[in-house]
This record gives sequence, C-alpha cells and structure tokens, in this order.
Amino acid sequence: QRGLPMPLKWYSLPQCWRYERMTRGRRREHFQWNMDIWGIEGVTAEAELLSAVTTFFKEVGLTSEDIGIKVNSRGAIQEILLGLGVPEEKFAQTCVLVDKLEKMPREAIEKEMEGIGLEGSVIDRVLEVLQTKELSQMEELVGKDSKALGELRQLFDLAEAYGYKDWLVFDASVVRGLAYYTGIVFEAFDRDGEFRAICGGGRYDKLLESFGGNALPAVGFGFGDAVIAELLMAKDKMPSFKSPNIPIVVSAFNTDLQPVASKVASKLRAIGREVDLVLEVKKPKQILKQTDRVGAGYWINVAPSEWENEKVVVKNLESKDQMEVTLSELVAKFEQN
Repeated sequence: QRGLPMPLKWYSLPQCWRYERMTRGRRREHFQWNMDIWGIEGVTAEAELLSAVTTFFKEVGLTSEDIGIKVNSRGAIQEILLGLGVPEEKFAQTCVLVDKLEKMPREAIEKEMEGIGLEGSVIDRVLEVLQTKELSQMEELVGKDSKALGELRQLFDLAEAYGYKDWLVFDASVVRGLAYYTGIVFEAFDRDGEFRAICGGGRYDKLLESFGGNALPAVGFGFGDAVIAELLMAKDKMPSFKSPNIPIVVSAFNTDLQPVASKVASKLRAIGREVDLVLEVKKPKQILKQTDRVGAGYWINVAPSEWENEKVVVKNLESKDQMEVTLSELVAKFEQN
C-alpha cells in the first residue's frame, strides 16, 4: 500500500467462477471487467468510473435510450432507516433484503424482514421510502444538510459535465446486496426490462481495513460478459471480432529467397500490418490452404524471376488479381489500405 502512488487506478479482466443455479445472463463461468480507484474520498472517483462504463456502452452502439444506470447512496438509506427505527446492527441485513425487491414478491421480502426482527409498521415505511425516485423527495427524508445527499447531487452535477447525465436515474431501492458498500452505489440496467443487472458497483471505503490493512477510500465496479452479450445479441449490435487488419501471407519460392521474404514481412509489420510469414518452402497449394486458415486477404510471394527486377508478386485473394511491385511500392500500397 505504501509503495503505490495514490490515487491508484487499475482494471482487470479475469475469468471468474461461482457456484449457483444458472439462469439467462448468469453463468457459473464468465469473464468480468473490474475497474477500481483507490485513494480518493470524493465522488470524482465515482464520476470517472461511470464515465468508463457509459463510454463502453457508446462504443458498442448502445445509447441512454437503451441503458440506464440506477444510482443511490447507502449512506442516505442508512440515515433514513435509522430514523425509521431500524437498528444499526441490522442495516446490512436489511440492505440484502432490499436488494431482492425486484427478484422476489413483496410478501416474501416482508416475511424475511420480520424474520430479522423488524416490526410491521417499520417494514411498511421502509418499503415506501425505497420507492423514492427523485432527489427532491430524498431531501425531505434526510434533510438539506445530509452529507450523503450532497454527494449524490455532486455526482449528478459531474455527470452533466462529463456528458452522461441522461444515463443516470436516481433509485432509492438500489443498495447492492454486498455488505461492504459504504457510500454511493450504482447498477446498469436495460430500459426494456428484459435482462438482469448489466453491471454494478459502488464505494467500499472499509474493505481493505476489514482484511487487516490501513483504511483507504475506494470505489469500483464489476462488469460481467454474460448479460451484455445477451443484450447486444438481442439488439443485433454484437460487434464483429474479426480484425479489420486483414492478414497478409508472405512466402519465398526457395530457401535462397527466404531472407527477402523475412525483409518483406518486417517492412509490412513496421507499418502495422498483420503478417503471417511462411517459414519453410511450400508448394502453392499448401500456401493457399494456409491463407484460408488465417483468413488472409493477400499473398505476397518472392519468386526468382520477379526478384531479379527487385519485385515481388502480390495476389489479391478475393479478386484473384495479381501484380508485381517493388518493396517501396508494396509498403506504399499497404499504408494506404
């Protein structure tokens, strides 16, 4: 911790496993994009992370009409619940139940709340408060001087400055089920309501301390691949993962010309082209099989008669056209395409 410069921004894309019943958009094995900022107490960190999330959505062709991000504050909810008579030691348990509001019938939630000792009148008021969808209503509940409410207002102001305020939706029922969240929490959802949460996260200032480390403010999110993949396929927006940089296969007619083929490959790679260099002498039929396997668009062959004039043969594998060019002409051709 002491050896890292603060603030610390990091991300990871691990393969994750979990043991649970599989449903649409929830698998036992998945990849997850994690992003965290450590060392910043203010909501500028939350705003930066939400910028990353909305930027991703835009990059894959989704808009704020497709996706919304519910935002709330665990701090504000704690202030309200304490005022309603929910004991502080039962706050985390209550949040876990609140997180199930959209997944379970209200009657089942009420029964579980009774199971942790909450009275019926308190349960009714808690569930009423959690339907709040406007910050102005929250102000009536927690007061103008609430620190948590001030952080929410600042976040919405920053979102407007970033240009993604239209993605955000205040929703008091969003608390995230994990007990370690301490402040602002957020959860992305599809506005058509067909899928479960796309991603989610929030502030967890006490997590490191709970593992024996020094207290360090932190905020982060997890973004699994399962739900977003389902959503993109449903909207016919799944991006093509085929590289726009169509591979080029380079070969030599004989071993004497192998150094020339290597030189050709190096020059093309230097301008950013993807090149598969054939490392041994092969018959044309074998090389064409290789071009098919790698999805090549061009085959460049270094042959004796053409190289006598310092030229190579370039074959367009789609149109079947071919030409003879010098190395400088070759580089110029592929820099333009």
